[in-house]
Amino acid sequence: MDIASLLGLLIGAAMFVVGVYSNGGFGGLRNMWDTASVIITIGGSISGTLASNKLADFIGGIKSAGLAFKDEVQDPAAVIQHIIDLSNTARKEGLLALEEAANGIDDDFLKKGIMLVVDGTDPELVRGIMETDLSCIEARHKKSIAVWEKWAELGPAWGMIGTLIGLILMLNNMDDPSSIGPSMSVALVTTLYGSLIANWLCNPIASKLKINNDVEMMMKEITVEGILSIQAGENPRVIEEKLKSFLAPSARNNPADEEGGGE
Repeated sequence: MDIASLLGLLIGAAMFVVGVYSNGGFGGLRNMWDTASVIITIGGSISGTLASNKLADFIGGIKSAGLAFKDEVQDPAAVIQHIIDLSNTARKEGLLALEEAANGIDDDFLKKGIMLVVDGTDPELVRGIMETDLSCIEARHKKSIAVWEKWAELGPAWGMIGTLIGLILMLNNMDDPSSIGPSMSVALVTTLYGSLIANWLCNPIASKLKINNDVEMMMKEITVEGILSIQAGENPRVIEEKLKSFLAPSARNNPADEEGGGE
């Protein structure tokens, strides 16, 4: 599990509860709840998000929330080392030897590229196929991210709608001055809910999904460049230096040296 996502949500909720409790006690916490506001703000914003997307995209976007809490270890250095190992195999035994090596590859994207190389596919066609695959993966990710961004956009808007409804009802009952304060408080709760939807839930999840997408895209770009370099017969050390350019300077260790190096 991604501890940062979980901690962020838990700490945010805790700060909200402590902040309200420190000023109003349990009574203040009770005042933060209003059933009608929940229905208007959450129900309205979800309905608007649904209406803004295809049903399959909406369901997929909601399910993608789990990915924001899933801690998949993606190590670019390990991918680079794997590609260098494959390049050593190709250099020593020829490209056809990669077919047997591909049987032990768990990464479908890398395995697909290796098999294209083994089949003697033209390098430009290999690049075209791999980049098209990469673009389609990113497009699917962006659809899920768009669901959370749209919900973050509509949450505050529906919160304001709920506030306006509360103000209208309050103004229609102005003959009782003692009810104005409580009615105004309830009206503003919907705005609070809308802000919480956007800033506590939706925007953080959308941001984490973007980060995960960027990391995956970098890994796949490394894979594409590595496969094409192997096909071109480049020296494993040259391939290593090329692929390490994707990494931050602090991460540019020498995986090939540590594992025995290339020729």
